[in-house]
Amino acid sequence: MRWVIRGLLGVAVLIGLAVAAVLLMPADRVARLAADQVQKATGRSLTVAGGVRPSLWPEIGVETGAVTLANADWSEAGPMLSAEGLAVGIDLSALLRGEIAVREVTVLAPRILLERAADGRVNWDFSAGTLAAADPAVPDAVSDAAPDATGPDADQGPGALAGLTLDRGEISDGDLVYLDHASGARTELSGVDATIALPDRDGPADLKLTAVLNGQEIGLSARLGHAAALAAGDPTRLTLESALGRASLAFDGQLDLAPLSAEGKLYADLSDLRAIFAAAGATPPDLPPGVGQRLVLEGQAAYTPEGAIRLDRASLRQDGNTLTGNLAFAPADPRPHLEARLSAGTLDLTAFSGGGSGSAAATGGGGSSGKASGGGWSTAPIDAGWLGALDAEIGFKADAINAGKVRLGPVRLDARLEDRRLAVDLHELQAYAGNVTGSVVANGRTGLSLAGDLDIAGVSAQTLLSDFAGFDRLVTSADLQLDLQASGNSVAALMGSLSGGGALGFGQGEFRGLDLAGMLVNLDPSYMGAGARTIFDSISASFTIDRGVLSNSDLSISAPLLTARGSGHVGLAARTLDYTIVPTALPGAESGGVSVPLRITGPWAAPNVRLDVEALAEARLKQEREALEQKARERAAEELGAGSDESLEDAARRRLGEEASKGLRKLFGD
Repeated sequence: MRWVIRGLLGVAVLIGLAVAAVLLMPADRVARLAADQVQKATGRSLTVAGGVRPSLWPEIGVETGAVTLANADWSEAGPMLSAEGLAVGIDLSALLRGEIAVREVTVLAPRILLERAADGRVNWDFSAGTLAAADPAVPDAVSDAAPDATGPDADQGPGALAGLTLDRGEISDGDLVYLDHASGARTELSGVDATIALPDRDGPADLKLTAVLNGQEIGLSARLGHAAALAAGDPTRLTLESALGRASLAFDGQLDLAPLSAEGKLYADLSDLRAIFAAAGATPPDLPPGVGQRLVLEGQAAYTPEGAIRLDRASLRQDGNTLTGNLAFAPADPRPHLEARLSAGTLDLTAFSGGGSGSAAATGGGGSSGKASGGGWSTAPIDAGWLGALDAEIGFKADAINAGKVRLGPVRLDARLEDRRLAVDLHELQAYAGNVTGSVVANGRTGLSLAGDLDIAGVSAQTLLSDFAGFDRLVTSADLQLDLQASGNSVAALMGSLSGGGALGFGQGEFRGLDLAGMLVNLDPSYMGAGARTIFDSISASFTIDRGVLSNSDLSISAPLLTARGSGHVGLAARTLDYTIVPTALPGAESGGVSVPLRITGPWAAPNVRLDVEALAEARLKQEREALEQKARERAAEELGAGSDESLEDAARRRLGEEASKGLRKLFGD
């Protein structure tokens, strides 16, 4: 029992000694020591206002009133840090030995200001070194506590963290503001709770942080391999993990603060777009259902002091799609610049195609408010402002692209965007069983203008016209050469200004819904509709386009039972037809075949196809006139006794000569 009592008395004595040590502890000296270590680490003065008092709970140490940490000398935004107070934890065992060792520092309700100047300087660069002890900006309490320059830490160099150890540093209920004076951007975190640990001056430093950004909770943990080396201006290893909603970010590489740069392996899961856009203060994109469930980016990343970002051996996975390649983004004046070389296997874009490109093309696109009267092309304004967002050079290739109705085979292209002008060179674009090559230009410098020089070989005309014009009656393969230009701020304006020209050639095929041979042989325009068709061997034509009107005069159709020629106009802007085809049925017949003009007029959606009766009547009158003339010639030849190789004129002269000769003989009695 005596040993128990002695033990309790011993504990009581130790507690009493500890309390006495705390009560007798020079609190001002502890505060000066903490301020001096901060000054040595940052080169900035730490001002402590209000009283400094001992503390027994929650830790043995001291508490201060309001504190401020000076900002960089070029800043005009106020102190880099201001807080309601500090709580400094002391090593009890060192205190009992008569020494003061700071083990923990808690910053209460701080406001932390991080700044980037317009010239790229940052206020968290502490390489400027310790302020002179006699600097008038340093409070007396701090100045008096400054160690002798010849002391044991004098060789540590200005601004180094080599002399600082901290078992635990804590920020409670703080705010963090980031100002970028170059871009004018401002980002603010609230409810910041963070812990920092640097127990060994030559060891790693650990940071854990939680905060709220625009209502979204953010978590972050990081480790610096050698914090003192980083503060001294040398790079060190950084491992970082952060989370925002279901999104996450991980980095493992090298970090340098003077100037700020980093390089290492990056992994970013951006699947929670709602949380990411909310944190950025932006409205999330209205993506189709099922899109964005999985969005992951990874690769070897680098950030340069100039603010450029590079991503090598990158992989971007969007749901079931994967893009790989290299990207480089650099801020520049007047526009940032992007370079990319990307490749993919098969891209499934069916979720982005909506109702398919065919339906949009057939209706003119856009909502009802953007349609012209009569179901014409959309008059909704086209926003080409994105052309001025940046300059870019992009190379892209894919094995295949599935966009619903439109399916593309291998694709290879290069695109260059410079000063609101986008030029795309198509090296290969297999589509509709054919291949498309050429170039397309979109210019947004003064309004919007488009130009295209395309060579389309062997495409399926039926599928192509069905997707883009809702027309599926022409079944054949097509070759087209197009040289087109247009300008305007809506689809309707572009179609109304369309100009250029080209040529087309169709191989063997058929035109469904129209039987030209039956129509001509029977002189019946009802040979139309389901089951009717015109089979042909080839079709060729050239055309010009002026202000949305296509003109053609050399259409040629070759078919087993007919031939045809055609000419007329196609209103590409008005979506109308005014075209005449003159087919000749049974061209090899002894009669020369039946030829009747066919008129096609009216809107694309419901064209009026009819035989040209007036032209037919004129043709019949001409045939009858020619027949009568032929009979008259035959009778005259018979009466004149014209030989097979003798013309009527020669026979008439011969007959006249014979009759004259007879008359003369009678006259002279011969």
